[in-house]
Amino acid sequence: MYTPPVGFHFKVEVLGLAPSDNDVRFTDVGGLTVDLATEEVPEGGENRYIQRYPVRAKYPDLVLKRGLMKQSAIWDWVKQCIETLTIEPHDVNVTLLNESHQPLMTWHLVGAYPVKWAVSDLSATANAYVVESLQLAYQYFTLDKS
Repeated sequence: MYTPPVGFHFKVEVLGLAPSDNDVRFTDVGGLTVDLATEEVPEGGENRYIQRYPVRAKYPDLVLKRGLMKQSAIWDWVKQCIETLTIEPHDVNVTLLNESHQPLMTWHLVGAYPVKWAVSDLSATANAYVVESLQLAYQYFTLDKS
């Protein structure tokens, strides 16, 4: 019987930044989606439907979440891109791991750069960690299955 892989054992690597064990650990990854955009063209004399033609693939922003880090190569990259508008795209690998920490699947995102950074609300009445959220725009991704 086939058992699907678990979705909680993964790592995220921003290629080209100084490697750090803490910079690969995120609690959430969202936005690994691709949609095929279509163009609608009404056809003269045909009122029952509209022709739809494929145009291009669309990739939404990747959203990464983790506990707030005080020092991080990823934070330095975000700060450089957003504060000084010195945009330096990097490829990003999101790798789903098996129980032996070996790659099962890797989404390779091409030309990613930060477009948003946010921190969770601070509340004296909540007993929660501070979470930072990073949003990355990218061109496209490829999927490698091991």
